[in-house]
Amino acid sequence: MAGRFAPRTTGPALPHQAAPAARRRTGAPPPGAGAEGRTSPQRTGAEECTEPPLTREWTPSGPLDLRLVLGPLRRGPADPTFRMTPDGAFWRATRTPEGPGTLRVAARGDRVGAEAWGPGAEWLLAGLPALLGADDDPDAFTPHHHLLAVTERRRPGLRLLRTGLVMESLIPSVLEQKVTTDEAYRAWRLLVRRYGTPAPGPTTTLGLHVMPDARTWAMIPSWEWHKAGVDTKRSSTILRAVRVAPRLEEASSMPFPEAKARLELIPGIGPWTSAETLQRSNGAPDAVTVGDYHLPGIVGHALADNRHATDEEMLTLLAPYEGQRHRATRLILLSGRTPERRGPRMTPGNIAAL
Repeated sequence: MAGRFAPRTTGPALPHQAAPAARRRTGAPPPGAGAEGRTSPQRTGAEECTEPPLTREWTPSGPLDLRLVLGPLRRGPADPTFRMTPDGAFWRATRTPEGPGTLRVAARGDRVGAEAWGPGAEWLLAGLPALLGADDDPDAFTPHHHLLAVTERRRPGLRLLRTGLVMESLIPSVLEQKVTTDEAYRAWRLLVRRYGTPAPGPTTTLGLHVMPDARTWAMIPSWEWHKAGVDTKRSSTILRAVRVAPRLEEASSMPFPEAKARLELIPGIGPWTSAETLQRSNGAPDAVTVGDYHLPGIVGHALADNRHATDEEMLTLLAPYEGQRHRATRLILLSGRTPERRGPRMTPGNIAAL
């Protein structure tokens, strides 16, 4: 669950980050600076942390639990693009259509306050309500099981977020295909830290990074994918996707069926990956995750005491929630009614050692 872990400090600079770090220590002007050391507004990175942030306050129409809403954006406890700090604030580094940006969100009574840095700051603040579920309609959900009715009452602050960004959710979802979450989180962490850029704003102690752009993803050597534990099938899927990234980003404004079809045109992207992506990018309330290793058993156990349910049986159980099946599964996961483990955890693989 998001916010479980304390923020981490940044580690030593990687070789490709050493030059910018040296410039900051010596005070030498970075590339693109004029005779007086001034830079263009498009610059990003830690050197921008002294610039004042853009700010916005927004009042949600009902209860809002930031941890429940923003939690799906967190890819593991050490995700370099996401942090929750001890003061209850949520930090998010991302690549917007306007460029890299960092967003800090915190509750202020019945309002939400946000600060943003970087070229993507205005875009992030403009999309703040959608990110926090303003486009979501919880009233469209009618519980047909006592478990879901009770959980809905206990979790009134649940909203389905909408980032409006496809690639930032698609790439880590591809990394999560057919492997343990620990393996996928490790790959995402290593690749973003190695090939991403330091997030704009006062993020040095948080170690936040913005994920690479499409061109950088396409230029990652095959051996670096291997070192990160990513097999050829998954890396090839990502490479095919980044070549048509602008077309895939268009899916963020499409209705769910059309967006799903657009993503699944890419070989290697199937119903599981498209659902995991569109749940975040589009806030799709009916994007049920089919093909998951654990979810059918969890849904089957919660609704029919059948921990061995198949995808087909899961969809049958969720049929009363047509149009809201993703919300139904979120509530089931939040209910705590999950089957007990009856075997050891799957041992993570390590292809990097091969």
